[in-house]
Amino acid sequence: MTIRGLVRLGLLVSLVALSATPGRAETAKKHAPPKHPAATAAAQRIGGAGPWSAYLYKGASGPVCYLAGAPEKSEPARFRRKPPSATVTHRPKEKVFDVVNFYEGYPLKSGSDATLDIDGTNFELFTKNDGAWSRTADTDKTIVGAMARGRTAVIKGIPEKGAATTDTYSLSGFTATLAMIDKACGVTR
Repeated sequence: MTIRGLVRLGLLVSLVALSATPGRAETAKKHAPPKHPAATAAAQRIGGAGPWSAYLYKGASGPVCYLAGAPEKSEPARFRRKPPSATVTHRPKEKVFDVVNFYEGYPLKSGSDATLDIDGTNFELFTKNDGAWSRTADTDKTIVGAMARGRTAVIKGIPEKGAATTDTYSLSGFTATLAMIDKACGVTR
């Protein structure tokens, strides 16, 4: 092969490699923070720690503060779904605090419960569509307290179709991020 042929081959290989590498926009989109399920306006990131981020947006009835995180591990690995996430929300004007939601990224089996295990303490969450929530505000408060003291949260859900899923969340940074949304929405503990 001639020098000119080698140069052309090198350019072709470089172009193929560049086109196979995701661009910054694609990479940012894959790692974009989860949008709050009720957010109608763009949320402003106010900080974060570890795998958790804190956000603030203006809701219809005033400020809404929430933290969001993604699992460090999801099983089964090849299960097709949107990226799962966990959120904790404050709506101070409505006097609603510590609302826990696990977004599973797929339709959950109708009538099924999801199981949340925080370092050996278990909670049953009711499910609807693609989310799981606690049944009472007191349980939300207990879950948030357990997450603030805990190391790992594991949620198991049952999809409409397919095998059960397990998402494992690191709670490193959760307490610091919770303090950020508490401060932004005037919550005292």
